[in-house]
Amino acid sequence: MKRFLFIVLCLQILQSLCSFRMTANTPAIQGGTSVILRPALSLSKGEAKDLPASGIFLEAESFATKGGWQVDQQFMDLMGSPYLIAHGMGVPVEDAATTVVIPEAGTYHVYARTFNWVSPWTDKEGPGGFKVKIQGKPLKTILGTKGDSWEWQYAGSIKLKAGEAALALSDLGGFDGRCDALWLTTSEGNVPPSDKVQLEAFRRSVGALPKTPAEGGEYDLVVIGGGVAGICAAVSAARFGCKVALVNDRPIAGGNNSSEIRVHLGAIIEQDPYPALGRMLREFGHSKGGNAQPASNYEDDKKEAFIRGQEGLTYLPCFRAVKVNMNGSKIASVVIRNIESGEELLLKAPVFADCTGDGNLGFMAGADWMMGREGRDEFGESLAPEKGDKMTMGSSVQWYSEDKGKKTTFPEFEYGVKFTEENCEKVKMGEWTWETGMNLDQIYDFERIRDYGLLVVYSNWSFLKNHYSKKAEYANRSLGWVAYVAGKRESRRLVGDYILKQDDVDKQVFHEDASFTMTWHFDLHFPDPKNTANFPGNEFKAETKHNPIYPYAAPYRCLYSRNIDNLFMAGRDISVTHVTLGSARLMRTGAMMGEVVGMAASICKDKGTTPRGVYQKYLPELKDLMRKGAARADIELPDNQHFNEGGHLDKPKDITF
Repeated sequence: MKRFLFIVLCLQILQSLCSFRMTANTPAIQGGTSVILRPALSLSKGEAKDLPASGIFLEAESFATKGGWQVDQQFMDLMGSPYLIAHGMGVPVEDAATTVVIPEAGTYHVYARTFNWVSPWTDKEGPGGFKVKIQGKPLKTILGTKGDSWEWQYAGSIKLKAGEAALALSDLGGFDGRCDALWLTTSEGNVPPSDKVQLEAFRRSVGALPKTPAEGGEYDLVVIGGGVAGICAAVSAARFGCKVALVNDRPIAGGNNSSEIRVHLGAIIEQDPYPALGRMLREFGHSKGGNAQPASNYEDDKKEAFIRGQEGLTYLPCFRAVKVNMNGSKIASVVIRNIESGEELLLKAPVFADCTGDGNLGFMAGADWMMGREGRDEFGESLAPEKGDKMTMGSSVQWYSEDKGKKTTFPEFEYGVKFTEENCEKVKMGEWTWETGMNLDQIYDFERIRDYGLLVVYSNWSFLKNHYSKKAEYANRSLGWVAYVAGKRESRRLVGDYILKQDDVDKQVFHEDASFTMTWHFDLHFPDPKNTANFPGNEFKAETKHNPIYPYAAPYRCLYSRNIDNLFMAGRDISVTHVTLGSARLMRTGAMMGEVVGMAASICKDKGTTPRGVYQKYLPELKDLMRKGAARADIELPDNQHFNEGGHLDKPKDITF
């Protein structure tokens, strides 16, 4: 043990010498290249109870080699951490591997934090089984097939010598088995806590998370969220002279428009009264359209180049905002965490922008927010339900199959949702209509919502391949792509100085602070009645009714918080009713919101004011910038305004999401 503590001390000294330096256009540290191991320490009284005295803690997402496993951070606010998921669509994925330093010889008991992801729908053992391998030897227990919540499961024991040992996660079925962390200890039964708060304290005690975040720099604007709205907010602000940090919790930028989710860019840009707004999107928007198409259609490299090519912009991919420090009613700083290494950085700025979609930054800051459907009388909206409720538009797990030119197989897959000749979906792909979770909470039930999306795709495909009377039509087909990052439409909406409602749009109410223009219909999704009849309470298909609108310029006051003095928002978390979100949520519209936010942030810098101050004192200056736009004037920009699946220019009504 003395030898081990000496090694740890050397590692700590080495780590302190390797300070993190961040400059504009310098990629953020991605992590995952090594695992620093320390003996578990005792926590202060009251932090946690019955914690293990010693052992080796490893974060799965920090494994040196991920193999075929993917890092999934979508639910880290709920269960405490990113994790690795074996998303093989029914084909086992390659092992994730790393090395671990064993401090002293002995018999080690190995535990994995995992759970059976199909447990909400069945009592059967689940399909997400995996094993832990040490020194190439699989431990005896299959993990991830039992348990109805995140918990520590016993993998087995092994005798190990002191020194380095190879460790791996070995997937058994390719059906989304998941592992959060591993714990190796010489004391059987002595495991870390599973409670989120206690486990975070434990993680910090063993060095899996830092005691305090490192200084990440001071900026004129910090944008949290790397979707289309966030990209445009960050680049717009930088082009008007701001020093900007753009934080994206995925390795790929673009949000719903990335190759991870694959949603086309909807709505129309370059509209009166500010036709220059949105033109910037032509610099990185895709040249083909359609949902659930091949990854190349979404041109991730074009977005990456657009971001990294912008002077004055520091891009931080694979970082998620996890904490907000307040100074009265202002955000003083934000703590961001790397989804692989656990590294934390502290970012400071006079103004921030919430482009997370879920309003996560605003929520942590205590911003006022709304969620669900408002009742008809609340805002006088004819399209609203008579009484308000918690229903939202859902999330889509899109997918498609491919013709392999020869017979293929797919495992039997039935875990609580049974498909038959009558209720199966006789299709070879699924796009926006495959929508789940409309009756659940899109924040706190989100892992279950995503998992149900996976469950029904696999279950339906298994029936088509193995039992459908016309299964010959599917004999040569295999699943080519299934999203594991769900495409979300609606959750929290942060409340601004103005809440945009249906009447504003229908009656074309004029606002002096008119800014970005909405062009999409009131497009409000609801459960497909036929699907409801077949799967009551467990719908996974949606329908929509398009209620046309005239193009409408929305107030700038919808783009900043009414009670957090230095918080902007852009994207689907702006200050609108549920009904109006049906039009405002489209990504081209969000791009224009982001562009306006970036312009307003530059005025905040130049005038020393707040987002509200821009409206109250500097609205003429904002209008001048909106007339100018943020697009580059020195290059020819393509006409990639709006495309259908075939790549042809179409009207907005022809495609939806």
